[in-house]
Amino acid sequence: MTVMDEFSGLLKRRMGLDSGSIGQAAVERAVRHRMHAAGVDDEQDYLMRVQSWPDEMQQLIEAVIVPETWFFRYPESQAAMAALARDRLFAPGCEGRILRVLSVPCSSGEEPYSIAMALLDAGVPPQRFQVDAVDISVRMVEFAQRAVYGRNSFRGDDLSFRDRHFSDAPDGHQLAARVTAQVRFRPGNLFDPGLLAGAAPYDFVFCRNLLIYFDAATQDRAIQVLRRHTREDGVIFVGPAETSLLTGRRLPPVPIARSFAFQARPAPAHADAAPAPLRVSRPIVHAWTPPRRAAAQAPAPRLPLPRAAIADAPPMPAAGASGQAAQTSLQQIAAMADQGKVQEAMAQCQAHIELHGASAEVLHLQGLLLDAAGDARQAQAAYRKALYLDPTHREALLHLAALVASDGDHEGARRLQARAARQEARRE
Repeated sequence: MTVMDEFSGLLKRRMGLDSGSIGQAAVERAVRHRMHAAGVDDEQDYLMRVQSWPDEMQQLIEAVIVPETWFFRYPESQAAMAALARDRLFAPGCEGRILRVLSVPCSSGEEPYSIAMALLDAGVPPQRFQVDAVDISVRMVEFAQRAVYGRNSFRGDDLSFRDRHFSDAPDGHQLAARVTAQVRFRPGNLFDPGLLAGAAPYDFVFCRNLLIYFDAATQDRAIQVLRRHTREDGVIFVGPAETSLLTGRRLPPVPIARSFAFQARPAPAHADAAPAPLRVSRPIVHAWTPPRRAAAQAPAPRLPLPRAAIADAPPMPAAGASGQAAQTSLQQIAAMADQGKVQEAMAQCQAHIELHGASAEVLHLQGLLLDAAGDARQAQAAYRKALYLDPTHREALLHLAALVASDGDHEGARRLQARAARQEARRE
């Protein structure tokens, strides 16, 4: 075992991090950075310092963490949470109830503040809810408490929330006090036995894009911790690539499209004893928007189609019209999926491929649909085809990693997660 392996083991014991998920080189860079800052030249000497000095251990953790988040990163999740919150708070007999929400890890604060903004915009009175936000990084907690954000925290087409809740500041955008008052930040480790000691369980727990950085055993521990902090009738929100980790543990999904939300209470082993699914007073369907391409960009490469499919395909329209038609087709497929029409959406996927050719976008959608239908083997095949066309497709990497891990190939899953992490680090 090398000294760097010992650092990786120490980080795993302290924060659960599987170094394979981010790459050993990332751990080594963090160690070198801290050695230089601490004025230590020998790796073994620095290892002893980290093991002996809690403050230096914290500094190494801070160096390993690379925050990557923005406001309303998954707007469907916040919309689903707001709809569920209204059902809970405004039901007969619930006049005095106070909604409790937990964000862990909260990173630089964009997620818990997005939760607070979503609830306020949904008409939930500020006195009726409280958001707790926890992160292992003291530096990130202190940054979040300032509540001043630059342009990298505002992404996407709909930034109307910025006009409602922010004011201009010399170094960015200052979040309004009516929002910051709803969120309580604190440093904390998910695996600390004293985490949130004495706190009542939460209605909603957000823990997104953390489980993918753990190995299978640590994922089990993390999910147990999340469930312990969630009410029996509570809901856990995860990242898109982590959904199979919860379904694999019999946590029933909340029937709201693209919410990535699960009931905290596992379904019984026998289907006839399954609990009633959560219901919301109004359906929420959010269409998926395919990524834009620059007009001058070359079309995506296509997988070869069978001769029969080529022979039967209608004539191809002009390049510009073809691109717009393909985008419209992808939106239609996603709309079908959001309405629960999985089989119809899969059929439309195949028709799309025959007409427009295979692209990473449609193959990723096909993989999601096959995964939702329970066909893990074919879902893996679709994700791999997507990655053949676009090796940097982060969502396909993460979804494939989750399926590979569920098959027991944890080393293969770690390699895929490391590739996805590198893509995340390259995003602006």
